[in-house]
Amino acid sequence: MKNTTKKKSEGASTPQPVTSESSSPESNSIKYSQSGGLVALLARLNISVAFTSYQSGLLYLLGRNNQGAHLHQTGIPKPMGLSFDEGILSLSSGFQIMSFQNPLAPHERVNNLFDACFVPREVHMTGLLDAHDVGVTSDGSVVFVNTQFNCLATPDPRHSFKMLWKPAFTKELVKEDRCHLNGLAMQNGAPAYVTAVSKSDTIDGWRDRRASGGIVIDVAKNKVICNDLSMPHSPRMHKGELWVLNSGKGEIGVVEGATSGKGKFVPRAFCPGFVRGLAFYEDYAFVGLSKPRYERFEGLALDERLKEADSEPWCGIQVIDTKSGTCVEWFRIDGAVAELYDVEILPGIACPMALSPSSPEIMNFLTWEGSSLAVAG
Repeated sequence: MKNTTKKKSEGASTPQPVTSESSSPESNSIKYSQSGGLVALLARLNISVAFTSYQSGLLYLLGRNNQGAHLHQTGIPKPMGLSFDEGILSLSSGFQIMSFQNPLAPHERVNNLFDACFVPREVHMTGLLDAHDVGVTSDGSVVFVNTQFNCLATPDPRHSFKMLWKPAFTKELVKEDRCHLNGLAMQNGAPAYVTAVSKSDTIDGWRDRRASGGIVIDVAKNKVICNDLSMPHSPRMHKGELWVLNSGKGEIGVVEGATSGKGKFVPRAFCPGFVRGLAFYEDYAFVGLSKPRYERFEGLALDERLKEADSEPWCGIQVIDTKSGTCVEWFRIDGAVAELYDVEILPGIACPMALSPSSPEIMNFLTWEGSSLAVAG
């Protein structure tokens, strides 16, 4: 299904047309808009953007074509964390860990449009672990945040998962979401830092610590290096700095002194929403925003920050210039979808698509070494 929204173009902050493709029944109740300069920025950087929403059950791939922005949507059960490494797109979902490969050669296209088609080639059935962020180690192994069991884990050929690491304050491996471990920062092919909503070691204990119990942990030292955060998410290393989203306050910032073991969170920018999902390219941070509609997001400092800014929360992606701390471009979603989870950058790809493991199309999408797909004329 194609849905094109057109609005008058007058400048960089004026909403622009977005062409979308989706099989979702909610697609007609959703409106997409973007800043006037977003497509030009994606073209200049030669990137596209992937993001997920467990609420809609869709993996979104935001790219560009000759008509402007193009949004491809793929149905996935509760899609969560994303990682793009060595051409492989890794994804954690409701009960699976998936690895997508793009079999297209640089000159090949699908439907004379898509220059990348991500196909799930490895699917590991984990069961309901509430897996969050995901990364890939230097040896190609997938590592993910196993939130239900308060640990970092990797797929196991026999079992649902194999535990790799857990915080020192959790005394046992048990299926009780105690601290709400969620975010993962990779560095040099290994897990470096994680975020959690609290240091609780009782079932659901994190819910009472949402306002200021958030922490950042150094994985190698198994030591808390930053405290007093509000529902932190999406730790990422970029240009030697540890960036974190202080979600409950709508802040993106850095942890200064992270390597010393006594880090301090320093905000760099405020975004009008519950920030979650972070990816970098050059001097730009791509930040996911969600509306704080549900109980777990209510009663946080973000509410007051929005009032002070005389602003309403919104759902979408803001592109932040890390040098100035200002939002330079944006992509917005209005309607039935109000929550995003993760954001990832796909370098060198203009207009990507993906296939769901359960889609009818995947049965007839056959490629092999030496095969050829249609090329745009």
